[in-house]
Amino acid sequence: MEILRGVPDASAIGAVRKLNERRTAEGTRAGVSVLTFGCQQNEADSEKLLGLAASMGYTPVDDPADAALILVNTCAIREHAEQKVLSVIGGLKRYKERDPSVLIGVAGCMTAQEHRVALLKKSYPYVDFTLDPASLSRLPLAVLGRLSGQKRSFLSTDEPTLSEGIEPYRRAGDRAYLSIMYGCNNFCSYCIVPYVRGRERSRASVDILREAEGLVSSGVREITLLGQNVNSYAGDTDFAGLLSRLSEIPGDFLLRFMTSHPKDVSERLIATVGEREKIAPAFHLPLQSGSDRILAAMNRRYDTERYLKTVEALRAARPGIVLTSDIIVGFPGETEEDFEGTLEILRTVRFDMVYSFLYSPRIGTPAATMDGHLSDEVRADRMRRLLDLQTEIAGEIGKTYEGKTLRVLDDGPSKNDKARHTGRTAGGKLVHYDPAGTPAGGFKTVHIDRADAYAMYGTVIESEEK
Repeated sequence: MEILRGVPDASAIGAVRKLNERRTAEGTRAGVSVLTFGCQQNEADSEKLLGLAASMGYTPVDDPADAALILVNTCAIREHAEQKVLSVIGGLKRYKERDPSVLIGVAGCMTAQEHRVALLKKSYPYVDFTLDPASLSRLPLAVLGRLSGQKRSFLSTDEPTLSEGIEPYRRAGDRAYLSIMYGCNNFCSYCIVPYVRGRERSRASVDILREAEGLVSSGVREITLLGQNVNSYAGDTDFAGLLSRLSEIPGDFLLRFMTSHPKDVSERLIATVGEREKIAPAFHLPLQSGSDRILAAMNRRYDTERYLKTVEALRAARPGIVLTSDIIVGFPGETEEDFEGTLEILRTVRFDMVYSFLYSPRIGTPAATMDGHLSDEVRADRMRRLLDLQTEIAGEIGKTYEGKTLRVLDDGPSKNDKARHTGRTAGGKLVHYDPAGTPAGGFKTVHIDRADAYAMYGTVIESEEK
């Protein structure tokens, strides 16, 4: 399969930049605001959208009211997410009414669904253009078209495309996302991702390494590699090989990655996670269900025995590794026995954290037309029981950290208490602490005074120079 490189149109970038320079000279700032919904991949895509906008002369702003270009990067993973996005898009109408020159664009997974694009065309006439996830590099053409008086555009592509040549706009900080691949080949029966993000396309390792080296040299201390299924990366090496190459970059930094598919966790990957100190001692391994019957209906292509063996191997290779997972509650046909199987896996594995979701039917996926959809009451009861059990387990794990001294990457003052800082351990655990007069950022050594199910609390005893 030939993969096209989606490179932004330089002439369109230059033309828009000249228009914005003229606007600035007239005393009007050309601001751009990006509203992001969904996963970390969407966060990374929004950084690319901001980078493209900046290259066209737009200045990133937080408030859409201050923007001449408003972009909404959407999520389609669940119905609730789509309805929330549509509500936000509806609220943008007031900016267009106040100033008709304001451009409003919608990007992301929702715009890869024909029925949603049709809705935007018909019911949201103030939306100037859409871009599906494979069309991000065409933002300059979409903007220039509208500024030149062309009709609204709804851009999409069925061709396997990688957006390259875009310098992301990343806000200053110690953490950064780095996309290594796009799309998914798994076609889990409940999931819309392969239909909206296309088949798997892996970036060239040389491009990934170059970007990672730039991040480390700029002071980034933690890089999270992103992909719908990172461990099926297939460049000129496999994912384990890519991790090894990235680990050889000089500097004091951590490597994280998400998300992994259990069927693709190889012995070589497990060994690499165990051997390379720069790889964070954390592994997100979505289970989805503890029932082999439901896993088969989900088209997950592994069973609980294989999953548990993978967990055992990871813990043997990297003692103390933090394990997190995803669980879907209430998949069509899930019986009480099936659900009890999921609870039993939680008791056996004892995850540090579980991200749980009520099953949400997605138009176009096989599960949406399956028999046996469960009532809201049954699903809510099962979700409550799962959360109660996981909170109990996580609380017990948290207690084992009390009295320990941990290295934490500092994120600065807490949103809720400016006198305290927040950060995360190498395993990704959240810590709130007294900074003891140390500056924000960088690695801190923190004594853990107490811990509960989902956070730890302590005091800085040492701050490392950045």
